[in-house]
Amino acid sequence: MKKALGLGILGSFFFAFTFILNRSMNLSGGFWMWSAVLRYVYTLPILALILWKNHQMRKILEEIRRRPGFWLLWSTVGFGLFYAPMSLASTFGESWLIAATWQITIVAGVLLTPLFGKKIPLKNLALSCLILAGVFLMQSAHFRENSTENLPMVLIPILIAAFSYPLGNRMTMAGCPKHLTSMQRIFGMTLCSMPFWAVCALWAGWQAGLPSADQHLQSFLVALFSGVIATWLFFYATDLVKHNARWLALIEATQSGEVVFTLLGGILLLGDAMPSAAGFAGIALILIGMTANSLVSGK
Repeated sequence: MKKALGLGILGSFFFAFTFILNRSMNLSGGFWMWSAVLRYVYTLPILALILWKNHQMRKILEEIRRRPGFWLLWSTVGFGLFYAPMSLASTFGESWLIAATWQITIVAGVLLTPLFGKKIPLKNLALSCLILAGVFLMQSAHFRENSTENLPMVLIPILIAAFSYPLGNRMTMAGCPKHLTSMQRIFGMTLCSMPFWAVCALWAGWQAGLPSADQHLQSFLVALFSGVIATWLFFYATDLVKHNARWLALIEATQSGEVVFTLLGGILLLGDAMPSAAGFAGIALILIGMTANSLVSGK
């Protein structure tokens, strides 16, 4: 349990690079859809090299050939319908605001539990709502000081992403043979999401032309830090506790650490405005919710 918790928090640190670098690309004029496409384009060869070096490629390809429809569907949901909307939302606010809104996925993950034959862990749900209250406190403070015109363009895409990511993760986790590793599962999902990203690339090229060299570089960093390192840490952590609904809810709640890491990174690296006093109160609620979640699940 402690190992899974530590991996989840470490994963949230590397996931923070997604929000910071996406914001950086938007500020420099990069098209949001290219940010989404390039992340997975660069993630695929990195994962392929890792699996090839460890002689793990054959088994995952055999599994995909055995059930191509399953892998294409849930990979598109878990990666495509997660990251494309996330990239769109990142064009409408500071990096910490997007990271904060993304924490809706904590409650989404808990609510999806009945789909997998388990009861909703009510204590975890209540504490996840505390985390969510902190998120909305941060948002309300932000939009009181700024125009609310872009609020739907932040909330609607992230609502789609917030349910798609845990759903795709859990479906492939439940349907994946036990002999496959987390890294093999991530590679399989990345590979099978490529048809979706190919269509997105055609649309991005038609809308905005080809991406710049700077966007390629930053997308590669997103692929390395978030697409490979953070995703493996998170998937491995959820694999460790997948048979315990309360612990699984806790590991998914560690993603709220992204808010703190993104806030610090956005201020230090991008010059993002600091949250107000109410915003910092929201961060405090998030941290209290994470700690209480840990204590409840530990019991």
